[in-house]
Amino acid sequence: MSVRRRLYLTLTLAILGVVVLAAAVIYPRARERWSTPLGPGLELPTYTPADAQPTRSSQALPTSSKISLQTTQIANAPAIPGAPDLAPTPTPQPLCGGPPVMYILGIGADSGLDYNYGLADVIRVARVDFTIPKVTMLSMPRDLWVEIPEIAENYNITHGKLNQAYFYGGPGMGYYDGPGAGPGLLARTLDLNFGLRADHYGAVNMQTFSKIVDAVGGIDLYLPTDVDGRPIDDRTEDMGYFYAGQQHFNGDQALRFARIRKKYNDFTRMDHQNMVICALKDKITSPAVLPKIPQIIAAFQGQVLTDLSPEQIGQFACLAPHLKRENLIFTSLPEEILAPGRVFSPQQKAETFIMEADFAVIRDYLAQFIAGTWPSQPDEPTCP
Repeated sequence: MSVRRRLYLTLTLAILGVVVLAAAVIYPRARERWSTPLGPGLELPTYTPADAQPTRSSQALPTSSKISLQTTQIANAPAIPGAPDLAPTPTPQPLCGGPPVMYILGIGADSGLDYNYGLADVIRVARVDFTIPKVTMLSMPRDLWVEIPEIAENYNITHGKLNQAYFYGGPGMGYYDGPGAGPGLLARTLDLNFGLRADHYGAVNMQTFSKIVDAVGGIDLYLPTDVDGRPIDDRTEDMGYFYAGQQHFNGDQALRFARIRKKYNDFTRMDHQNMVICALKDKITSPAVLPKIPQIIAAFQGQVLTDLSPEQIGQFACLAPHLKRENLIFTSLPEEILAPGRVFSPQQKAETFIMEADFAVIRDYLAQFIAGTWPSQPDEPTCP
């Protein structure tokens, strides 16, 4: 072997050695960061349906063992005259490396960039089915008068509006020092009052939401009628006036449109928010934007409060293009089970507006939501 070839071989082996050594050191660290939650967890047990999760025994079996077990059971079954031949039915696997089902508490926070203060202006729980795939988003009325746990002993606060649970849990308030800060106390309030337990959470404040819409180039949506967000008194913020027809909204316009309520009600505002979410989903999954999603997610990691890991966020980004319109469902509690009312608030030392309802009825609806049996498939897609 010539000196030149020996030198070339030595250099090649040295480079390979450096690459292998770097991979051995860097990959575990990168993998750990990829799977590490971006914020404090809720630390609540999951309500994911048992039939949506593999049992311990089935998890312990290798794939080949599962198949042979199914085949043996069918082969040993008694023959039924005239019955068709039975073959093993493969169990659908979750897409994108996700779990079968995940429940996400989504919060639109009326707060500053640091999430230390503010109310939960929007409260939604998403049931994400990675197998079908399907996403069902449930809106919870923010004005329900609920019991708020874990802060009564020191601060004598036992009840408040649902959106105030996030407020009392905020780090800046100093009332709650349990897991998950504002989202954690809100999640525990939903669990205590309604048996609705989330696996993870994501909170987005108004400024960040506006920037996200701008980052994808705005959204396009069709308004069937004019929407009037002009102020009704000196204390009402001017949200603008939006004319019927095809519209292109930048971030500020999308935010103002989604917040309009005074001349309508919370149910109309939820409908507006659904329109914005549908338009944002269409924009994110468009061929022009979809390849940029990893960079967009990375750019906003420090501005969104969540206990999801980058890996889980990547799973959602992977799932979005697989969602058919009929499998993206928006729902809310039926309007007829809710009624406006008033209650005395010890903290405000005055009467305050609330939504009244039979909590047993709400719990029944939410148990069906958790099980994936409500709402039923709509006749028309909920995204226009």
